[in-house]
Amino acid sequence: MIIGGGFAGINLALELGKTKYYDVTLVDKNNYNFFPPLIYQVATAYLEPSSISYPIRKLFRHKDNLHFRLGELQKLVPETNQIVLSSGGILSYDMLVFATGAETNYFGMENVRKHAIPMKTLSDAIQMRNRLLTHFEDATVGTDPEEVRKSLNIVVAGGGPTGVEISGMFAEMRHTIVAKDYPELKNTGAEIYLVDGGAALLKPMSKKSQEHTLESLTKLGVKIILNSHVSDYIDDHVIFSDGTKIPSKNLIWAAGVSAMRFEGVPVTSYGRGKRLIVNAFNEVEGLKDVYAIGDTCIQSGDDAYPEGHPQVAQTAIQQGKNLAANFKKMAQNKPLRAFKYVDKGSMAIIGSNKAVVDLPKPKLHLRGFIAWCAWLFIHLLSLISYRNRINTLYHWTVAYFSKDQSLRMIIRPVEIPKDDDDPC
Repeated sequence: MIIGGGFAGINLALELGKTKYYDVTLVDKNNYNFFPPLIYQVATAYLEPSSISYPIRKLFRHKDNLHFRLGELQKLVPETNQIVLSSGGILSYDMLVFATGAETNYFGMENVRKHAIPMKTLSDAIQMRNRLLTHFEDATVGTDPEEVRKSLNIVVAGGGPTGVEISGMFAEMRHTIVAKDYPELKNTGAEIYLVDGGAALLKPMSKKSQEHTLESLTKLGVKIILNSHVSDYIDDHVIFSDGTKIPSKNLIWAAGVSAMRFEGVPVTSYGRGKRLIVNAFNEVEGLKDVYAIGDTCIQSGDDAYPEGHPQVAQTAIQQGKNLAANFKKMAQNKPLRAFKYVDKGSMAIIGSNKAVVDLPKPKLHLRGFIAWCAWLFIHLLSLISYRNRINTLYHWTVAYFSKDQSLRMIIRPVEIPKDDDDPC
């Protein structure tokens, strides 16, 4: 039983789908797998949701030992090897794998949780697109200059890859798409702010990457605020730790994530950031026949990462594949292989023809056009299907040459009165 259909869960399931030893059920609250590193491009209308997502049941076609169940884990019952889903369904397992990823961390700030725009799921991306486009439309008919600036000012909290990439995209959109589509918004004084509590952007990357990113974003017109963090969000004003305020209806939250807690899992099984403590073989401490992989776990046994592995896609993919290999070894009574993370480098795109790449072996720093090409190539290859890759490449090509895209629609679900006799 695998809980979660992200990078870790999908890679584990697909690898086990090649064997005859296991019957696998994957449980997820969504019926699709999606590619989180490109969520911000859906949010800014450069890609459609189907470009970065794929139905799980279609992935499992022609694999008789793979099954899917739509649902959300509510409770673990380790005494009987069962899980309870939010729908009330009860499933039994021989071995259980948590691959539940992470959720947005608001650091206890309730106003930020209620009113900021998160950047974690496809639903978040569509919500962000709708809100931003609605605020642009409101600004075109606004008469109060202060309210217009609130609608147009964008504050991005978090100077990691997501915060950098979305800030750069907004800055380029301001000079191309917004200038053409919204001539009424010229000379409004609206700004794009990127805020981080550290002393540099892209903290895990090299100093060269950090400096180049800061310089490039500044040239694009992004206002960088370092050594300060968001402390509250009240009445459309973003409040910072030093007391300063920025009027904005668009606070985009890319400042951190945390794992999730589940009923039935002992408190002693959790470590820093609510991550499940696992050994070198991804077995959860304090539970029998229960494993955890990806962002939801913190692993001991890898001397190169005493504080746990980075919560990035490569960790999840590698742990999923390693655990699948170990399950095969179990079935064949062979010794298991301890997990060792292979760092394949870090990268971030800043804008058209602008990116930074750090490679560990050989140690190499790339920037500019060649880094931008590397970013595009790696992200295209990482998409789960050929359809996703072709669709994404098409949209990127059109956007690159036209400096435009055609996906800027406000699409909201319609509220339909519910029939008491309708189970849906």
